[in-house]
Amino acid sequence: MAATETKKTTAPRLPSEVFSVEFNQSLVHQALTSYLSNQRQGSVKLKNRSDVRGGGKKPFRQKGTGRARAGTIRSPLWVGGGVTFANIKNHEKKMNKKMAKKALASILSKFKSEKRLTLVEDVSFKEPKTKLAVEFFNKTGVDSALLITSEADQNTMLAIRNLKSFGFLDARDINPYDLLKAKHILVTHSAIPVLKEVVNVK
Repeated sequence: MAATETKKTTAPRLPSEVFSVEFNQSLVHQALTSYLSNQRQGSVKLKNRSDVRGGGKKPFRQKGTGRARAGTIRSPLWVGGGVTFANIKNHEKKMNKKMAKKALASILSKFKSEKRLTLVEDVSFKEPKTKLAVEFFNKTGVDSALLITSEADQNTMLAIRNLKSFGFLDARDINPYDLLKAKHILVTHSAIPVLKEVVNVK
């Protein structure tokens, strides 16, 4: 029967520069807003008056109607017309790297202070079975969590992805949205040095 392999190692110390930072709500909000804005594609095609179909015929004669002269129904002034300044929107919001890293450290520190962050041993599943993932998370005693690791293999990722209440994230890919969305955070031993490198503020 397939089982879960755990690499037993000495529990590393949680670095204070990552897990003992004062929570800065304003900075975290700025980081979250920047991250979500940068996820937007901004590739919506806006049509100018020449791109909108139709409107080749003059809608009514030039004089004698009492109305303002019009040459096409696709004018930006008309309903259904083109857009005056049609271009691809850029939703990018830049944020200082040092501030972004400090925001991540602030979030991780808050989870630790609220006792919603647990250090666990590295895990590896022999087979990509959801049952093995369920057994692993049951041992942690939490009903919903985000697992942060740096050494997850393909079987482990496939086993976890079908669980609605649990998620997986590589330590190099942490972001404010996934962290704040989590109810509980599980950090593996191998993820500690990586998080220290990613969140290191110099």
